[in-house]
Amino acid sequence: MPVRLRYANPVLGLWIVLGVVILVVLWAVIAFNRLVTYRNRAEEGWSEIDVQLRRRYDLIPNLVETVKGYAAHERELFEEVARARSAAIGATGAAEQASAENAITSGLRKLLAVAENYPDLKASANFLALQEELTGTESKIAYARQYYNEQVRLLNTRIQSFPSSVIATLFHFERREFFDIEDSARGPVRVDLGSTTTEP
Repeated sequence: MPVRLRYANPVLGLWIVLGVVILVVLWAVIAFNRLVTYRNRAEEGWSEIDVQLRRRYDLIPNLVETVKGYAAHERELFEEVARARSAAIGATGAAEQASAENAITSGLRKLLAVAENYPDLKASANFLALQEELTGTESKIAYARQYYNEQVRLLNTRIQSFPSSVIATLFHFERREFFDIEDSARGPVRVDLGSTTTEP
């Protein structure tokens, strides 16, 4: 009987060590998969933002040309909007993109404010259709931005929190930038028949 006990302890210890190793491996797999999930969701969110931003870029030239037909003397404003659009198309990274989008939003608000001075323009079917499509696109951008930022928050929290930070370091997960816009630029660009307003 003493001989059996002498060999039982090492075997028990081996099983304990093996159990701990298995638990650590399982935790590592779960932590890794969560990081991958949040990263993929953030990338999906950014892709949706990109789709909607490009849709807005496509609308801008048509909107400018429509307003130009009634207010050709606003050349400086048209050039400002065109420059902002070009800068946004060439922007890289969430922070730079957000800055460029703020400039576009500012230019569009000025453009639509000019339209308020031309009743015939405001009544134009083409202008109204463009304005409605732009408003819808802005709403989709806002929704996509909210989703993206939430996934980035979850991803960054995991990357910074121990012990998942160990897995993040080993597999080179990197924090992502939030797509933040200034408070004055939040909400869709909208022009009502009576006045220019910013949705809260």
